[in-house]
Amino acid sequence: EGDGEGEESYDVVVLGGGPAGEHAVGRCHDAGLSAALVESDLVGGECSYWACIPSKTLLRPGQVLAAARNVPGAAAAVTGAIDVAAALARRDTMVSNWDDAGQVGWLESQGATLVRGHGRLAGERTVEVEHEGRLRRVVARRAVIVATGSEPVLPPLEGLDALEPWDNRGATAAREVPRRLAVLGGGPVGAELAQAFRRLGSEEVTLVEGADRLLPGHEPFAGEELAAAFAAEGIDVVTGTKAAAVSRDGSRGSFTVTLENGRQITADQLLVATGRRPRTGDVGAENVGAEPGRPLPVDDRLRVTTVPEGWLFAVGDVNGKALLTHMGKYQARVAVAAIAGEEMRDEADALAVPAVVFTDPQVASVGLTEEAARRSGRHVRTVRVALGDVAAGSILGVGVRGSAQLVLEEPQGRVIGATFCGPDAGEMLQAATIAVVAGVSVAQLRHAVPAFPTLSEVWLELVRSYLVEGSPPAG
Repeated sequence: EGDGEGEESYDVVVLGGGPAGEHAVGRCHDAGLSAALVESDLVGGECSYWACIPSKTLLRPGQVLAAARNVPGAAAAVTGAIDVAAALARRDTMVSNWDDAGQVGWLESQGATLVRGHGRLAGERTVEVEHEGRLRRVVARRAVIVATGSEPVLPPLEGLDALEPWDNRGATAAREVPRRLAVLGGGPVGAELAQAFRRLGSEEVTLVEGADRLLPGHEPFAGEELAAAFAAEGIDVVTGTKAAAVSRDGSRGSFTVTLENGRQITADQLLVATGRRPRTGDVGAENVGAEPGRPLPVDDRLRVTTVPEGWLFAVGDVNGKALLTHMGKYQARVAVAAIAGEEMRDEADALAVPAVVFTDPQVASVGLTEEAARRSGRHVRTVRVALGDVAAGSILGVGVRGSAQLVLEEPQGRVIGATFCGPDAGEMLQAATIAVVAGVSVAQLRHAVPAFPTLSEVWLELVRSYLVEGSPPAG
């Protein structure tokens, strides 16, 4: 191709190689559809190299030590500090040293073609890919799936970008632990990384959240319990105020953050974790009737609604429905099923989006919060019990605390939401997810017997609390 231009065709073209895009390719293989994956960065995406995998790996050493310190007998064996070099080396291993050869090998095993470069929607079923000055036209015989993910959003503070603060990539790829760390944003990313670096050895960690509590998208009690845990280990949590200005001493010096309440925070590193937006600014959204920089609107088959012919799909963060790896993979299954002619619709995004914040204590939730349920006009009851009420809480260690809450729709007593806050709370979440998806009632839960002694016995206490507080349901 002397002019650097060529055209090739596949059944499906996937634009974006993160978990959602990879999952789409795998499902295409299962359905007997040929696929091309277009990616300008590392195959595996944000989750594999700069988000879920490295952040949880950085959290793990501190969590293991904290758990041991709660257990009489084991606590005496916990001496010294975390080996930071070893912890960072483990992180490097878990992200394959930011080399995607393994992921590319998997793609090849699925019979997919990798097209390196920046892809843009350029017309009906067509993606133009630019790479090192060359242009390739990749045409889909059936469908194009956009899975370009999301990108961090900086708050509107003058000159902040030029100061080069950390975003999630800078933090999870860190080569050293800052002595003083300031974190803007008390959502999952900010909370997880604040605790990770505190336990890795940061002497001062200050977290600033504009809302009146940590994890403002979750039940209030979860944010309150997490804030108490943070305070106990020396993380300074400042809520109800935002940063008004940020400055830096030279290009690599310390940061000074001035808050709206007048307080000043000095830190050796600043992590900005104030949200993300769909990465649609330069994917050719305008060529398919969509607005660049905004989520691609989709229906319950994940078809982009601005393309009436139905050949364009959007899965994962790029459609703005649920910015979570597992939901992107679920959406990929729905989209490829639709492309292959199967009857499958996206129900989970409207019904049961499970999410885990991997702090200590963990916060795990699914379905509606109490506030959201009441706002929707439902008649609801909530029941909440302490994890310490079950034997497993005591077995795990001294002072292990936490809470579990169900949101139930009346009069059936049907589970429509659940939140767990405590050790390994995420491991209890799938049972709640199944309950929400299946519309399980308390009458049915009375016959679901959890094993002793597990934390899941908290379900017994939740059912008991519901029955004691109100009239027993039929069954």
